[in-house]
Amino acid sequence: MNILFFLTPKEEVAHILESDNVREVLEKMEQRGYTAVPMLNKKGKYIGTITEGDLLWYLKEENFPDMQELETVSITSVHRRRDNKAVNVHERVEDLFEKMTNQNFVPVVDDDRIFIGIVTRK
Repeated sequence: MNILFFLTPKEEVAHILESDNVREVLEKMEQRGYTAVPMLNKKGKYIGTITEGDLLWYLKEENFPDMQELETVSITSVHRRRDNKAVNVHERVEDLFEKMTNQNFVPVVDDDRIFIGIVTRK
């Protein structure tokens, strides 16, 4: 069986760009109701995962700045405590299932680490 059988494609996945600011990320997560989203660079490569916890710790450490101030802060300023490990589209399904036991979603990338979608536990 192929990993693509389980894939939710990038076009259907909420994701953020490393050029986004903290306010944009907070609003996107709130609108979609997600607790974690993949972060990509401008070329579409998977960088890591931003979680609600990462954002909450950042806000606490920065003494809860107002929303306008957050528009000036790049999301890359937020320390990520744990990135979801990605799988290559050509990996074995068993490798995918192993990662799924420890993360809510598994990012799927191509040979150039370009993000193509996610696989969720559902």
